[in-house]
Order: sequence, then structure tokens, then C-alpha cells
Amino acid sequence: MDIGFIFPIGLLVVFVFYVVAKYNGIVTMRNNREQSFADIDTQLQLRFDLVPNLIETVKGYAKHEQDTLLAVTQARSLYNDAKTTDDKIEANTMLTGALKSIFALSEAYPDLKANASFLQFQTELSDIENKLAASRRFFNAATNEYNTYIEVFPANFVAQMFGFIRAKGFEIENRAEVSQAPKVTF
Repeated sequence: MDIGFIFPIGLLVVFVFYVVAKYNGIVTMRNNREQSFADIDTQLQLRFDLVPNLIETVKGYAKHEQDTLLAVTQARSLYNDAKTTDDKIEANTMLTGALKSIFALSEAYPDLKANASFLQFQTELSDIENKLAASRRFFNAATNEYNTYIEVFPANFVAQMFGFIRAKGFEIENRAEVSQAPKVTF
């Protein structure tokens, strides 16, 4: 065999192995990101399972606060209808704001604030929120690792070749809105 023939074939084989290795690395990182969102999804489902009980408890004390209760119900429904990770993240942001309003109601209704069921739901929700925060950090780290990997040279060529794009992290979209305590007036 001619060495002039073997060298290009060798280069082609090395290139194919390189592309396969980079592709597999990208797929692995994408799957890690998706798995980390599944952890968030589990915590969000636990949170949403508490919401109907929380609403029923609040209804007895704040009958005229239907707007607040409706906002929580609508946000919960949006999450259940969400198909994509981005839609679920957006619905979660809405629910977080609506839940803040419910807990602000507890300040206006001392009997509600002292209600054993409400306190139990509040404690369970607090526990879930802590687990959610940890899951979000892991998800954002996995997203950052994936995004960095597909953007750095030379893996970016493989990412572009196979249509991998930047993924969105779990971020608060309107920080000003979330950082302000909800106002409840009567």
C-alpha cells in the first residue's frame, strides 16, 4: 500500500472519532441538564400538589380574596399544561409570585396565620422551596456546562454541525417584581 493513501485515511478515521467523541460529550451534557430539570419538575409537582389544600385553607379566612386565589390556580394550571422546559420555568415564576401573595394574606389575617393546617402547608412549602433552590443551582450548573461546551473551540464546530443550541437556565425573569413583597390591602 502507498503511504500517500494511508495518511489521508488515517486522518479521516481520527476526524470521525473526534466528531463522535465531541457529539457524545454534548449529548451527555444535554441529558444531564434534562435530568437535572426532572429533579426540579419533581419538586414543583410536590409544590403544586400542596397548592389546592393551601387554597382551601385560605378560602375560609379570606373569602373576598378571590383574585389572589385565582392567580395561584391559574399559575398551577399553566404549569400542568406546559410542554417545554422554558414554559415550565415561566409558569413556575408566575406561581412563585402568586404564592407570595397568599403568604402576605396570612399577615392580614391573624387567625389564618395561627391555623394549624396553614402552618403545616407553609412548613412543607418552605421545605420544598429549599429543595427547589438546590435543584435550580444544579440545573443552572448543568446548563452552564452544556452551553460552555458547545461554544468553546473546537467543540463548537461539532455543535453547529448537529444543530445544538444554547439552553436557557432557570432565572428570575423580572427581578424587580420578585424582590418586592406583595401588597395586600383591604
